[in-house]
Amino acid sequence: MGMMSHYSIAVAGMLTIAVGGWSGASGISNGSLVDDSVKTVKVAQINPASVIDEVVWVVGDEPILKSDIETMRMQADAEGMKWDGNPDCVIPEQLAVQKLFLHQAAIDSIEVTESEVSQDIDDQINYWIQLADGSKEKLEEYRKQTISQMRLEMHDDFKNRSLIQKMKQQLVKDISVSPAEVRAYFKDLPEDSIPLVPTSVEVQIITRQPKVSVEEVNRVKNTLREYTERVNSGETSFATLARLYSEDGSARQGGEIGYTPKATLDPSFANVAFNLTDPKKISKIVETEFGFHIIQLIDKRGERINVRHILLKPRVTREDLDKASSQLDSLANDIREGKFTFDEAATYTSDDKDTRSNHGLMANVVDGMIRTSKFRMQDLPTEVAREVESMQVGDISKPFEMINSRGKKVCAIVKLKSRTDSHRATITEDFQAMKDIVLAKRREQVLNEWVANKLKNTYVRMNDNYKDCEFQYKGWVK
Repeated sequence: MGMMSHYSIAVAGMLTIAVGGWSGASGISNGSLVDDSVKTVKVAQINPASVIDEVVWVVGDEPILKSDIETMRMQADAEGMKWDGNPDCVIPEQLAVQKLFLHQAAIDSIEVTESEVSQDIDDQINYWIQLADGSKEKLEEYRKQTISQMRLEMHDDFKNRSLIQKMKQQLVKDISVSPAEVRAYFKDLPEDSIPLVPTSVEVQIITRQPKVSVEEVNRVKNTLREYTERVNSGETSFATLARLYSEDGSARQGGEIGYTPKATLDPSFANVAFNLTDPKKISKIVETEFGFHIIQLIDKRGERINVRHILLKPRVTREDLDKASSQLDSLANDIREGKFTFDEAATYTSDDKDTRSNHGLMANVVDGMIRTSKFRMQDLPTEVAREVESMQVGDISKPFEMINSRGKKVCAIVKLKSRTDSHRATITEDFQAMKDIVLAKRREQVLNEWVANKLKNTYVRMNDNYKDCEFQYKGWVK
């Protein structure tokens, strides 16, 4: 079947196709032949009130549905986003540009592993949990979905986001700017055009992860042993149990993580996974920083492995959290009394592996790379920002609870190491920020040029309602 430029789905449950043009079509299933020279087929008139969805654009071989546009509009409205132009034109064009990057990612064999998608989804859910006062239950009540349902709903969107991001990074990876170019860019700018650097802070943190009870660990392990027995007895499949019970984002794929190199996996997980040889056998229980797993081999390809796994996370009790909080409260008082420094306490007592080797100093990671120790307030974890907001430099907070980067509920104390108030950027004080501005503009220019060139050789069809739009890019209307 050739390319369909338009269809509508009627409420009555039957698929009604209104053809506005076929590419290479030779016939349709009801026996009515369509010659290549004939570009329209008459069908029953569709009542617009009965249409629940329709394809309004096609980019390459990727359709854009009317529902896609409405969903993006609702999400933007919920976040208070303002559109630069008519949203009826801006939104479909943005979706169409995304389709161009996705199409190129497929051509260039850009890959995103399930573990990467899972981590991105977990980061988003953890952020939502933070906004819901650290409560999964409150988040589920607010969204009227379970955490598992959220993960399933988010999967495809987050995978496409990652593919688009990787494709963009591939296109601009060789773009760079020199110090001379940065100085030249800002040299002739009037003072009121020089960017305002927002207030930034440096924060040190000490975390204490509550100890999970032996009874809770045994409960989780016994549950995983039960799953293993059910698979071995032939009662059910590993993939089915993963979809139903795994607390990892890969549950949607039956626990399958996709072909993944050893270096990107948790070392404990990787050591067991890469030693599996029989797809019919299930691994022993593996403990990682994320929880407890059982693993089933699917396939190995060179230095990459594809496995299924089921992850269960032990629950911490309120008593466990209160005990950890009390320990941190005593630690903070000892620091205030000068018994030892915050740097020393962070190095020798913190459970935060990401910061304890740097005296507890939090690192601002951008695009997977540590760029600076300075954070804008909105870039800090919500709970940390809430504490730091009213602190003076040198202050140590009271203990508070937060969800860490690995999805675990922990107790923490923070120290405000420095605060730099908002100011006009200067080369001497803010070179990295100014370089980032110039680099971002250069990359944006390269990506815009790529989209414009890509459009010249990409099949695009759109509903006539959009052909009078003022688009950012020329060439959509063929």
